[in-house]
Amino acid sequence: MNQIIEGLVASRGIESAFVDAWGNPATVTDETKIKLLKAMGYEVDDLTLLEQQVEDSVTQQWLNLVNPVQVFKHDEALVFPLRVSIDTAAEVYNVLLTLESGEEQRFEIEPVEQQLLNVAELEDEEVHEYAVALDVDLPMGYHELTVSLGDAELGRSRLIKVPERCFIPEPIENGKKIWGLSVQLYCVRSQKNWGIGDFSDLTVLVKNAACQGADFIGLNPIHELYPANPDACSPYGPSSRRWLNYLYIDVEQVPEFDSKVVQMWVQSFGLEARLNELRATEYVDYEGVAEVKLAALNQVFTEFRSVYLSKNTKHNKAFKQFVKEGGESLQTLAVFEALQERLKADGKDYWGWPVFPEEYKSYDMPAVAEFAKQNKERVTFYLFLQWQAALQFEDASKAANDAGMLIGLYRDLAVGVSEGSAEIWGNQDLYCIDASVGAPPDILGPLGQNWGLPPMDPIKLYEQAYQPIIDLFSSNMHASGALRIDHVMALLRLWWVYRGDHASKGGYVCYPVEDLLGILALESQRNQSLVIGEDLGTVPEEIRSKLADNGMYSYRVFFFEQAEDGGFYSPSHYPEQSMSTLTTHDMPTLIGYWHCDDLALGKELGLYPDADVLATLYDSRHENKQHILDTLHGHHSITKNVSHNVNDVGMSTELNYGMQTHMATGSSALLSLQLEDWLQMDKPVNIPGTFKEYPNWKRKLSRNLEDIFDDSDIVALAKNLSGRRKAASSE
Repeated sequence: MNQIIEGLVASRGIESAFVDAWGNPATVTDETKIKLLKAMGYEVDDLTLLEQQVEDSVTQQWLNLVNPVQVFKHDEALVFPLRVSIDTAAEVYNVLLTLESGEEQRFEIEPVEQQLLNVAELEDEEVHEYAVALDVDLPMGYHELTVSLGDAELGRSRLIKVPERCFIPEPIENGKKIWGLSVQLYCVRSQKNWGIGDFSDLTVLVKNAACQGADFIGLNPIHELYPANPDACSPYGPSSRRWLNYLYIDVEQVPEFDSKVVQMWVQSFGLEARLNELRATEYVDYEGVAEVKLAALNQVFTEFRSVYLSKNTKHNKAFKQFVKEGGESLQTLAVFEALQERLKADGKDYWGWPVFPEEYKSYDMPAVAEFAKQNKERVTFYLFLQWQAALQFEDASKAANDAGMLIGLYRDLAVGVSEGSAEIWGNQDLYCIDASVGAPPDILGPLGQNWGLPPMDPIKLYEQAYQPIIDLFSSNMHASGALRIDHVMALLRLWWVYRGDHASKGGYVCYPVEDLLGILALESQRNQSLVIGEDLGTVPEEIRSKLADNGMYSYRVFFFEQAEDGGFYSPSHYPEQSMSTLTTHDMPTLIGYWHCDDLALGKELGLYPDADVLATLYDSRHENKQHILDTLHGHHSITKNVSHNVNDVGMSTELNYGMQTHMATGSSALLSLQLEDWLQMDKPVNIPGTFKEYPNWKRKLSRNLEDIFDDSDIVALAKNLSGRRKAASSE
């Protein structure tokens, strides 16, 4: 490779080699490295332009008086780099430190009296970089440093002081072991919802689960998707990770739904008959649900606006405060959704901003501002939906706390947003849209994975003073007792795949892990939210130690915890600082696993290259099932009613529940169980590697929420889980 390109590969954190999921050394090709640089915006096809680009970048770094942001550890002194020309190095600079509280501290410094770090020769001047130390006990939080010379402000820097580690509830830290349920909220059936689980269902689930001893309800990502394109329903490919999916709003709980005007519309629309149809479907009818909910919410909003938003009411003040706090991010989302709605109505391409008309391709364009002005009411409608979603989610969280749950609700933060998202539309500089996040070949995906999620550029994230990541952590921890970070390796490195390339041809790009972990710990402490990192796949052991030291909980899946001889590790050997589970949303249910339904379905969908591969998978499954039986019998988690010989054993309630109670004896502080397995369901909610081939993210639960906790077997299971968790605790 050219020397300039080699230097860029190193400075931009593109790894040349890594250890794969099987412990073998792997390398990244030069071609891939060059493509990743191209995705970052480098002119790799023209070395003259590239050389100028690199030179301009270095010059700009030296011309920046201070760094855009600096993260300080809890025990670290305040020392920051200051770059000044040699001509002014002996002059007195004014430094204003504005704490997050608003308190101001002023200092005068002469750079030449500080420690000299580096010297650079630019075209017409010599620039010195000094290490400036301030005698300040900086409190935890976000602060601002301003440097001036005379009356001229020359630079600003964000200073972030972070705690030692993430928040851990005291009972858990003292050895208490708890359990809870993981739920795909859209899957929930009930007698009252509108064909999709909603925040009122969540409140009911919280109360019932708490009565059975559960200390948390874990949710799928509940990020906002696309109101105008409801069939784009993957919770892991959202439009915005900061805001909530409006489909989870219980329309009947929105103020003014019971008003005379709205109820007249309900009758004329024939709402009840339509809702009965939506409730009865086996899979969530996203198009149908969206049609009905948007129609009803439009009616409610019109009445609400007339009664409250047109006057100086308490509701109006609360709404305006919500919008103010949401800032540009919320405004961007609302304008995006109103614009997408208009384009769809006009018969134009609308799936995402890449197909918007040229004048609407970015949020900061004049035509977009004009659109927002001319369509203020529709923009306000989408702002209103976010407000109502936030209020209802907060109510569900309060119900969890009132019910005595130790954790309450825990949310799931997706690793990225989809290509056509509002989040990218509003901040295109931050994202490298010619690349996608994915994973190299591993146990979950032997061919590698490409998730279609453009990655953030680490340098742009740094230049934006980490604000986008701060907003993500803060918003997703709000009113939540815990946050699960999907693919937590994203804090250290992400597998980038260049547009059009196979997933296996990607490469790792590093992120500022120490800074990101520090910010995560700060937001965790502020929101009193425990953090769980999904650390499956290709994860170096040193990063697991780093995450643990930062107070983050690891993720342990029973089926992946195997010894070299094929036997399954006892859950009593799992790290205490972890959340254990039997299965995940990307895996078959317990019945599906035991009966090999996932393999049969994979064959039907053409997921396996040939019959030999499939035969090997069946043989491996058969062996694993025998190992599972050996483990369960060895730990007395099932009785002699279940044979020791796998050839004689089909899935039964005793085996299903035995596997769940087996996990409850383990050492992990947290145990998460899928509600689907409580109901002994067979169909998976998602099949990785499929798109249209299977109805991913649509399958509903097999029973209504109102009936689940009336089942004596389920009540007995919950009691058994609570007893075993208590026995495993070291309080």
